[in-house]
Formats: sequence, C-alpha cells, structure tokens
Amino acid sequence: MTFSDDELKHFEAVGAELPPGGISAYVENDGAQIWHASFGSGLPVILLHGGLGHAGNWQYQVQPLVDAGHQVVVVDSRGHGRSSRDERPYSYALMATDVFAVMDALGLKRAAVVGWSDGACTGLIMADTAPERVSGLLFFACNVDDGGTYPFEMTPVIDRCFNRHVKDYGRLSATPDGFQAFADAVGLMQRTQPNLTAVQLEGIRVPVTVAQAEHDEFIRPEHAAYLARTIPGAQLVKLPGVSHFAPLQRPEVFNAEVLRFLGGLAE
Repeated sequence: MTFSDDELKHFEAVGAELPPGGISAYVENDGAQIWHASFGSGLPVILLHGGLGHAGNWQYQVQPLVDAGHQVVVVDSRGHGRSSRDERPYSYALMATDVFAVMDALGLKRAAVVGWSDGACTGLIMADTAPERVSGLLFFACNVDDGGTYPFEMTPVIDRCFNRHVKDYGRLSATPDGFQAFADAVGLMQRTQPNLTAVQLEGIRVPVTVAQAEHDEFIRPEHAAYLARTIPGAQLVKLPGVSHFAPLQRPEVFNAEVLRFLGGLAE
C-alpha cells in the first residue's frame, strides 16, 4: 500500500523519526555542536532538511536509499534539532561549513547532496564554494533570490507542519523554551538570503537537478525553471500531486526522483 499524507495530518500527530541502526555523533564547528548520523554503506549521499525541522523529517528516505546501496548521512542543521548554535545570525554559508565539518569527521571527501528548502540553499552554497566535494545536488523547493517566492499565506498544511516543528524543537533542543527566538532568527535568514546572481549560478560546476512540486506553497515554478535554465547542464523535474512537503506527503514520488538523480551520477 502506498503511503500518503497530503494534508500532513499524520505528520502533525505522530511526527517523523529516523529508522534505527544509524551511528550518530556531534562535531564541533565554528561555535556550534552539529549532530549527524550515518546509515548503511556505499556511495555517500547527504540529506539536508528544511528550516525549523530536523533530520528525522527524512524518515521515509533513509532506508530506501540504504537499500539502494548508499551511505546515507543526515544532519541536524545549526540550531535545529539536537544541534546547537552561537549568537551569530543564521546564514546558509555558515551552515555549509557545518556540513563540510560533518564530512571531514566521517572521512568523506565527496558526496552527493539532497537538499530540501533551506537545505537546498545550503547544498547550493556547498556546490558553489567547494565543487570538488559535491558530486551532485538535488535542489528541491527553494529560491536563490527574493523574486522566487510567493507572498506568504498560511494554509492548514503549513500550520500542521509548523505545529509539529514546535513540538519537535521542545523535545530535541538543548534550549527547549527558545523556539520563538529560533524561528525569528531562521525567518530573518529566509527573508534576506540567499542572493545569488545569474552570473554566480552560471558558475556552478556540479550536476544539478532542480525539483519543483506541482503545488509548492512557497516557490514559484518559473523560478525553478530559471534555475534549471541558468545553472549549466541542470535538469528540471516536476513532482506531481505534492507541495513543499513532498518527502513527507508522498515519499514514493519524491524517492523515485532522488534515486534517478543518484543513478545518473553513478553512470
């Protein structure tokens, strides 16, 4: 039976957690302790979650990727989940260095990156600054400038996701009462970053697949098309029937594109 949670009612009620069997640790990087976990073995792929979430949001992706022969690495972004942060403002560039620190701790010279929302921006910064370490990037559901988003409108699906993030933050964070300050700081980053020009996008030198959900609540489809058109050799794929939360809503749809992307890198 195919799992679906289009309205995120299951996610709000139950949440999403990583499967058992991973090896987890912290790595110190630039004023923060970054939690990460590794599952399986094979060609490495790093999964970077969206803003206000945590690594457990990849519940439905980890085991299928392990079964397909990959070492799967998940990371709680700086200040998210179990990871700490210092007092500096959030930035995608700083979070990219956190992921590189995780790679160093795990002895990974190079890996594919699957980024979701804020995680996609972090992955793009990684690809731009250290292409020798990124074998490819699946860029899902994010913008690279302020022209790429719709005006924000709260929907029942977004509200359910937000409610679950509040609960998970209180359960996982070392500062469980600090969600509002955390959300405000992440929101500031999202409103002001990134600001990548077409010239910068034209300089990306790793394979990129831009994935756009049919019903994304935040990202304009023409922006995804612009990214795919501007990044050299990039491909655009459309995910039918899902929104910004595709990995949780219809995992089989999202996973099929991830596996296709990874299979292309191995060829």
